[in-house]
Amino acid sequence: MSDTRDTSRAQPYHPVCGERAEKLRAWHERAYAESARSTATTVTYLGQSLYLLPSVFAPTPTSDLLGNAVLAEVREQDRVLDMGTGSGANAILAASRAREVFAVDINPEAVECARRNAQFNGVGERVACAVSDLFSAVRGKFDLIVFDPPFRWFKPRDMRERATADENYAALTTFFTESDDHLADGGRILLFFGTSGDYEYLNRLIDTTGYGKETVATRTLQNKGERVQYFTYRLTKQ
Repeated sequence: MSDTRDTSRAQPYHPVCGERAEKLRAWHERAYAESARSTATTVTYLGQSLYLLPSVFAPTPTSDLLGNAVLAEVREQDRVLDMGTGSGANAILAASRAREVFAVDINPEAVECARRNAQFNGVGERVACAVSDLFSAVRGKFDLIVFDPPFRWFKPRDMRERATADENYAALTTFFTESDDHLADGGRILLFFGTSGDYEYLNRLIDTTGYGKETVATRTLQNKGERVQYFTYRLTKQ
């Protein structure tokens, strides 16, 4: 699939170099290898049963930091956009509260899984799904946008890796360039990230947009000798 994003307003990203970059690259390679699957599978996550095709990223042990934030944040009257929906997990959680959820992903297999999982988990009538390169197929404004972006700035080798790698943060940067156009007055964003990515660049993007920022969930773990913090931000349109 071609990349149709308009990055004309995007700030250039200068990748992290040196020892930290090498450690993150090694971390990324291990995770990429461990996530490989040759067949479809089914997993359970926050009370959901999720069907996953091989190219679709599965929830991780820290995904609940975003999932539980979605459950706490969504209001019945909200129009919700789940950006990069993957399996549809967060769209399904949002639809357990809100009446209208739009779930999008650049991966057609992810969109297929999200649609199937929404139906199986009883919220199919509340969740519309579409293939979209960020906001390319998105119309209108939303009260809440949920986004679990790729953490690393490496070039992805395939569609599966696009869930965890975003070359030079083109997608992340463009998200912040265009998200304000799709937020209603008083709109909010729930965004998940971790220090196994360039969280300093993420915070610069947030500061540049002028969004208000609140940390609503955080967890610190040790992974293969590395201390990593994961967090969910609540961003608000000022």
